[in-house]
Amino acid sequence: MKLTILTGTLALATGLATLAAGQAAAPGQTGPKPKSKAETEAVIALQKAGQANDADAIIKAADDLTTKFTDSDYKAYALSLEAKAYQMKGDAPHAEVYAQQALQADPKSYSMTLLLGEVIEGHIGDHDLDRDDKLKSAAKNLNDTILLVNAAAKPNPALTDDQWAEYKKGIVAEAHNGLGLLAMIEKKYDVGISEFKMAVDLDPQDAYYTRLASCYQSAGKNDEAIAICDKLLANPSLHPTIKRFVEQIKTTATAAKKK
Repeated sequence: MKLTILTGTLALATGLATLAAGQAAAPGQTGPKPKSKAETEAVIALQKAGQANDADAIIKAADDLTTKFTDSDYKAYALSLEAKAYQMKGDAPHAEVYAQQALQADPKSYSMTLLLGEVIEGHIGDHDLDRDDKLKSAAKNLNDTILLVNAAAKPNPALTDDQWAEYKKGIVAEAHNGLGLLAMIEKKYDVGISEFKMAVDLDPQDAYYTRLASCYQSAGKNDEAIAICDKLLANPSLHPTIKRFVEQIKTTATAAKKK
Protein backbone atom coordinates (compact mmCIF):
# COMPACT_ATOMS: atom_id res chain seq x y z
CA MET A 1 0.00 0.00 0.00
CA LYS A 2 1.47 3.34 -1.04
CA LEU A 3 0.68 6.15 1.38
CA THR A 4 0.31 9.71 0.23
CA ILE A 5 0.12 11.46 3.58
CA LEU A 6 1.50 14.98 3.59
CA THR A 7 4.47 15.08 5.94
CA GLY A 8 4.65 18.81 6.40
CA THR A 9 3.81 22.19 4.91
CA LEU A 10 5.64 23.82 2.04
CA ALA A 11 8.29 26.29 3.15
CA LEU A 12 6.95 29.24 1.20
CA ALA A 13 7.35 31.94 3.82
CA THR A 14 10.39 34.11 3.25
CA GLY A 15 12.65 32.82 5.98
CA LEU A 16 12.09 29.12 5.41
CA ALA A 17 12.11 29.40 1.64
CA THR A 18 15.39 31.29 1.85
CA LEU A 19 16.84 28.63 4.10
CA ALA A 20 15.61 25.82 1.87
CA ALA A 21 17.00 27.45 -1.26
CA GLY A 22 20.36 27.76 0.45
CA GLN A 23 20.74 31.48 -0.16
CA ALA A 24 19.84 34.71 1.61
CA ALA A 25 17.06 36.60 -0.11
CA ALA A 26 15.65 39.36 2.03
CA PRO A 27 16.86 42.90 1.52
CA GLY A 28 18.78 43.95 4.59
CA GLN A 29 19.91 40.41 5.41
CA THR A 30 23.32 38.91 4.78
CA GLY A 31 23.63 37.87 1.14
CA PRO A 32 22.86 39.29 -2.30
CA LYS A 33 21.31 42.72 -2.70
CA PRO A 34 18.85 44.03 -5.28
CA LYS A 35 20.50 46.20 -7.92
CA SER A 36 17.71 48.77 -8.15
CA LYS A 37 14.61 50.07 -6.42
CA ALA A 38 12.45 48.25 -8.96
CA GLU A 39 14.20 44.93 -8.25
CA THR A 40 13.82 45.52 -4.50
CA GLU A 41 10.08 45.98 -5.01
CA ALA A 42 9.91 42.78 -7.09
CA VAL A 43 11.73 40.78 -4.40
CA ILE A 44 9.47 42.17 -1.67
CA ALA A 45 6.38 41.31 -3.74
CA LEU A 46 7.62 37.73 -4.05
CA GLN A 47 8.33 37.52 -0.33
CA LYS A 48 4.86 38.81 0.53
CA ALA A 49 3.27 36.24 -1.79
CA GLY A 50 5.32 33.53 -0.08
CA GLN A 51 4.36 34.69 3.37
CA ALA A 52 0.70 34.60 2.33
CA ASN A 53 1.20 31.03 1.04
CA ASP A 54 -0.61 32.10 -2.14
CA ALA A 55 0.61 29.80 -4.91
CA ASP A 56 -0.82 31.82 -7.80
CA ALA A 57 0.60 35.06 -6.41
CA ILE A 58 4.00 33.41 -5.95
CA ILE A 59 4.01 32.19 -9.54
CA LYS A 60 3.14 35.65 -10.86
CA ALA A 61 5.67 37.43 -8.66
CA ALA A 62 8.42 34.94 -9.52
CA ASP A 63 7.70 35.28 -13.24
CA ASP A 64 7.77 39.08 -12.92
CA LEU A 65 11.12 39.04 -11.13
CA THR A 66 12.88 36.57 -13.44
CA THR A 67 11.48 38.19 -16.61
CA LYS A 68 12.26 41.80 -15.72
CA PHE A 69 15.58 41.17 -13.97
CA THR A 70 17.27 38.40 -15.91
CA ASP A 71 20.61 38.87 -14.12
CA SER A 72 19.06 39.04 -10.65
CA ASP A 73 20.93 37.43 -7.77
CA TYR A 74 17.50 36.23 -6.67
CA LYS A 75 16.84 34.11 -9.76
CA ALA A 76 17.39 30.76 -8.03
CA TYR A 77 15.33 31.93 -5.07
CA ALA A 78 12.42 32.97 -7.31
CA LEU A 79 12.52 29.80 -9.39
CA SER A 80 12.62 27.60 -6.28
CA LEU A 81 9.56 29.33 -4.84
CA GLU A 82 7.79 28.96 -8.16
CA ALA A 83 8.58 25.24 -8.25
CA LYS A 84 7.24 24.83 -4.71
CA ALA A 85 4.12 26.80 -5.61
CA TYR A 86 3.38 24.50 -8.54
CA GLN A 87 3.98 21.52 -6.27
CA MET A 88 1.46 22.96 -3.83
CA LYS A 89 -1.06 23.29 -6.69
CA GLY A 90 -0.51 19.64 -7.62
CA ASP A 91 0.98 20.61 -10.98
CA ALA A 92 3.87 18.14 -11.16
CA PRO A 93 5.04 18.92 -14.72
CA HIS A 94 5.50 22.63 -14.00
CA ALA A 95 7.02 21.91 -10.59
CA GLU A 96 9.60 19.71 -12.28
CA VAL A 97 10.36 22.29 -15.00
CA TYR A 98 10.94 25.13 -12.54
CA ALA A 99 12.91 22.95 -10.14
CA GLN A 100 15.24 22.04 -13.01
CA GLN A 101 15.63 25.73 -13.86
CA ALA A 102 16.32 26.56 -10.21
CA LEU A 103 19.03 23.89 -10.14
CA GLN A 104 20.61 25.37 -13.26
CA ALA A 105 20.80 28.68 -11.41
CA ASP A 106 21.96 27.04 -8.16
CA PRO A 107 23.27 23.46 -8.56
CA LYS A 108 23.66 23.16 -4.77
CA SER A 109 19.97 23.74 -4.02
CA TYR A 110 19.08 20.71 -1.91
CA SER A 111 15.49 21.91 -1.63
CA MET A 112 15.13 21.50 -5.39
CA THR A 113 16.77 18.07 -5.57
CA LEU A 114 14.40 17.03 -2.79
CA LEU A 115 11.39 18.45 -4.63
CA LEU A 116 12.43 16.77 -7.87
CA GLY A 117 12.89 13.42 -6.18
CA GLU A 118 9.48 13.61 -4.54
CA VAL A 119 7.66 14.88 -7.65
CA ILE A 120 9.16 12.18 -9.87
CA GLU A 121 8.54 9.46 -7.26
CA GLY A 122 4.92 10.52 -6.94
CA HIS A 123 4.24 9.99 -10.65
CA ILE A 124 5.79 6.62 -11.41
CA GLY A 125 3.26 4.26 -12.96
CA ASP A 126 3.55 0.49 -13.11
CA HIS A 127 3.42 0.51 -16.89
CA ASP A 128 5.37 3.69 -17.68
CA LEU A 129 7.76 3.11 -20.58
CA ASP A 130 10.33 5.27 -18.82
CA ARG A 131 9.69 3.72 -15.40
CA ASP A 132 13.30 2.65 -14.83
CA ASP A 133 14.59 6.09 -15.80
CA LYS A 134 12.15 7.74 -13.39
CA LEU A 135 13.19 5.42 -10.56
CA LYS A 136 16.86 6.17 -11.16
CA SER A 137 16.26 9.92 -11.47
CA ALA A 138 14.18 10.09 -8.29
CA ALA A 139 16.76 8.07 -6.34
CA LYS A 140 19.63 10.22 -7.63
CA ASN A 141 17.89 13.46 -6.64
CA LEU A 142 17.03 12.16 -3.17
CA ASN A 143 20.55 10.89 -2.57
CA ASP A 144 21.96 14.17 -3.90
CA THR A 145 19.77 15.98 -1.38
CA ILE A 146 21.43 14.16 1.50
CA LEU A 147 24.92 14.92 0.18
CA LEU A 148 24.16 18.58 -0.55
CA VAL A 149 22.49 19.45 2.73
CA ASN A 150 25.15 17.69 4.78
CA ALA A 151 27.83 19.69 2.95
CA ALA A 152 25.94 22.99 3.11
CA ALA A 153 27.12 25.89 5.25
CA LYS A 154 24.71 27.66 7.56
CA PRO A 155 22.95 30.16 5.25
CA ASN A 156 21.94 32.68 7.90
CA PRO A 157 24.12 33.72 10.85
CA ALA A 158 20.97 34.35 12.89
CA LEU A 159 20.41 30.59 13.04
CA THR A 160 21.96 28.81 15.99
CA ASP A 161 24.07 25.75 15.31
CA ASP A 162 21.38 23.61 16.97
CA GLN A 163 18.64 25.09 14.76
CA TRP A 164 20.69 24.46 11.64
CA ALA A 165 21.48 20.90 12.71
CA GLU A 166 17.79 20.19 13.35
CA TYR A 167 16.80 21.67 10.02
CA LYS A 168 19.34 19.50 8.19
CA LYS A 169 18.11 16.42 10.05
CA GLY A 170 14.58 17.14 8.85
CA ILE A 171 15.72 17.45 5.23
CA VAL A 172 17.73 14.22 5.41
CA ALA A 173 14.79 12.42 7.03
CA GLU A 174 12.46 13.56 4.25
CA ALA A 175 14.94 12.30 1.65
CA HIS A 176 15.14 8.89 3.36
CA ASN A 177 11.33 8.81 3.44
CA GLY A 178 11.32 9.37 -0.31
CA LEU A 179 13.86 6.61 -0.82
CA GLY A 180 11.67 4.33 1.28
CA LEU A 181 8.70 5.06 -0.96
CA LEU A 182 10.81 4.28 -4.03
CA ALA A 183 11.81 0.96 -2.45
CA MET A 184 8.13 0.14 -1.90
CA ILE A 185 7.36 0.91 -5.53
CA GLU A 186 10.04 -1.62 -6.47
CA LYS A 187 8.78 -4.04 -3.81
CA LYS A 188 12.19 -3.95 -2.13
CA TYR A 189 10.65 -4.00 1.30
CA ASP A 190 13.80 -4.67 3.32
CA VAL A 191 15.37 -1.61 1.72
CA GLY A 192 12.21 0.37 2.43
CA ILE A 193 12.23 -0.67 6.10
CA SER A 194 15.83 0.49 6.41
CA GLU A 195 15.07 3.86 4.78
CA PHE A 196 11.95 4.51 6.87
CA LYS A 197 13.86 3.57 10.03
CA MET A 198 16.45 6.21 9.19
CA ALA A 199 13.67 8.73 8.60
CA VAL A 200 11.98 8.11 11.97
CA ASP A 201 15.32 8.09 13.80
CA LEU A 202 16.06 11.57 12.46
CA ASP A 203 12.52 12.97 12.57
CA PRO A 204 9.93 10.81 14.40
CA GLN A 205 6.90 11.98 12.44
CA ASP A 206 3.70 9.96 12.64
CA ALA A 207 3.59 9.82 8.84
CA TYR A 208 7.04 8.25 8.66
CA TYR A 209 6.10 5.69 11.32
CA THR A 210 2.96 4.92 9.35
CA ARG A 211 4.96 4.22 6.22
CA LEU A 212 7.36 2.06 8.22
CA ALA A 213 4.39 0.04 9.50
CA SER A 214 3.05 -0.28 5.95
CA CYS A 215 6.42 -1.48 4.69
CA TYR A 216 6.68 -4.03 7.53
CA GLN A 217 3.22 -5.33 6.63
CA SER A 218 4.09 -5.54 2.93
CA ALA A 219 7.21 -7.51 3.87
CA GLY A 220 5.08 -9.98 5.84
CA LYS A 221 6.42 -8.73 9.17
CA ASN A 222 2.97 -8.31 10.62
CA ASP A 223 3.89 -8.31 14.29
CA GLU A 224 6.25 -5.38 13.76
CA ALA A 225 3.57 -3.56 11.75
CA ILE A 226 0.92 -4.09 14.43
CA ALA A 227 3.26 -2.92 17.18
CA ILE A 228 3.83 0.39 15.40
CA CYS A 229 0.11 0.76 14.67
CA ASP A 230 -0.79 0.18 18.30
CA LYS A 231 1.72 2.80 19.39
CA LEU A 232 0.34 5.34 16.93
CA LEU A 233 -3.30 4.59 17.74
CA ALA A 234 -2.61 5.13 21.44
CA ASN A 235 -2.07 8.80 20.66
CA PRO A 236 -5.45 10.59 21.05
CA SER A 237 -4.23 13.52 18.95
CA LEU A 238 -3.23 11.39 15.94
CA HIS A 239 -4.30 13.15 12.75
CA PRO A 240 -7.57 11.63 11.41
CA THR A 241 -6.10 11.00 7.95
CA ILE A 242 -3.10 9.18 9.39
CA LYS A 243 -5.36 7.31 11.81
CA ARG A 244 -7.39 5.89 8.91
CA PHE A 245 -4.24 4.62 7.20
CA VAL A 246 -2.94 3.12 10.45
CA GLU A 247 -6.24 1.32 11.08
CA GLN A 248 -6.13 -0.09 7.54
CA ILE A 249 -2.57 -1.32 8.01
CA LYS A 250 -3.41 -2.95 11.35
CA THR A 251 -6.52 -4.62 9.91
CA THR A 252 -4.52 -6.01 6.97
CA ALA A 253 -1.67 -7.19 9.19
CA THR A 254 -4.05 -8.84 11.67
CA ALA A 255 -5.89 -10.66 8.89
CA ALA A 256 -2.61 -11.81 7.36
CA LYS A 257 -1.55 -13.35 10.66
CA LYS A 258 -4.70 -15.51 10.73
CA LYS A 259 -4.01 -17.12 7.36
